[in-house]
Amino acid sequence: MAADLSQIVKAYDVRGVVPDQWDEKLAELFGAAFVRITDATAIVVGHDMRPSSPGLSRAFALGATAQGADVTEIGLCSTDQLYYASGALNLPGAMFTASHNPAEYNGIKLCRAGAAPVGRDTGLADIRRLAEEWSDTGAPEPAATTGTISRRDTLDDYAAHLRGLVDLTAVRPLKVVVDAGNGMGGHTVPTVLAGLPLDVVPMYFELDGTFPNHEANPLDPANLVDLQARVRAEGADLGLAFDGDADRCFVVDEHGDPVSPSAITALVASRELARNGGSGTIIHNLITSWSVPEVVKEHGGTPVRTRVGHSFIKQEMATTGAIFGGEHSAHYYFKDFWNADTGMLAALHVLAALGGQDGPLSALVSSYDRYAGSGEINSTVADQADRLAAIKAAYGDRDGITLDELDGLTVTASDWWFNVRPSNTEPLLRLNTEARTRSAMEQIRDEILGIIRA
Repeated sequence: MAADLSQIVKAYDVRGVVPDQWDEKLAELFGAAFVRITDATAIVVGHDMRPSSPGLSRAFALGATAQGADVTEIGLCSTDQLYYASGALNLPGAMFTASHNPAEYNGIKLCRAGAAPVGRDTGLADIRRLAEEWSDTGAPEPAATTGTISRRDTLDDYAAHLRGLVDLTAVRPLKVVVDAGNGMGGHTVPTVLAGLPLDVVPMYFELDGTFPNHEANPLDPANLVDLQARVRAEGADLGLAFDGDADRCFVVDEHGDPVSPSAITALVASRELARNGGSGTIIHNLITSWSVPEVVKEHGGTPVRTRVGHSFIKQEMATTGAIFGGEHSAHYYFKDFWNADTGMLAALHVLAALGGQDGPLSALVSSYDRYAGSGEINSTVADQADRLAAIKAAYGDRDGITLDELDGLTVTASDWWFNVRPSNTEPLLRLNTEARTRSAMEQIRDEILGIIRA
């Protein structure tokens, strides 16, 4: 029987436990299917520091070459370094990583030439179908001519490209603590930041896919604790935390307090608008702060609101010609980076903004962080649709309230808003709420949670 790959082929990538759910044999089939579906004659492949990554990456390359495609292996890299290679070389690409997932996981992020994403509706479902068929019938028929495998180091070129997109000439000396979480930030940060007037204090730069210090997921506050303590102990100007594949970057200020990704989105948006003559479209998802569209308009830009998820952001970036996009999850997308996400470029913007003036980071970001937010609160529910209907019934008839269902349910009043979204993979509802004051936010948060958890 053909394998059922529904558990590992997700909406946007391949991800599962190795070797229980997938292995090098399956990776080879994915490589062959990727070439077949994209009609690629050449591809670029990279991988993170997980113990299983080199073997899976090479197996994928062999599957691709058997179908006649030439493979450029760039070896150890961050996900945004793979996107750089796909864009700069104009080749489809495959990145082997499971991002912030535990050590036993691995996965593949796929893109077409120019870092255009491959998801369920743009080729991934077809790749899954072929891999399932071949797992039953054996290896696909090889091409008449086998492709070649070559090696290429792209780290220096990647770093130079990023630094060419930010004016760093006025940066004053800063002390920066960087927590790489034993992930790929330990590989990219030293090269990207080399030569700048920075005293970099490294934390967990050793590449170790078993994550011996903490999970490489800075979205979880527990994984920021070490960085926060070190920033305070060092008297540093700021701290940066990267996830496992170093495509997301979180920021803490000089007090060790986390800076909202919405505030970083607003800060970078204002800088990108200035770079583009004071006009342009900025994408933000519907659970970023009210601050984001406000700042965008104040700086001459046009904000466009989207659903949550990188595929929606990238689609809107392409459709609108947007110059920048940001998400609450600390994914930051740049037109000058092939509409792909790079936390490293966002970090350079923060360093340039902070280093170009004399005040502390907390003061700098205060103008971009204007409201009280709850952060994302997850609740396990027996019936997602039933709870959403109950919330809609509770708020639908109130005066001065608007409802929309672009993504889940968003309810907006004059001084607060909230969004409730069902998880696609778990029996969860995700709540985000924001208000003009903390007391108002806490009141509306508790009211909604009472309905969700009734």
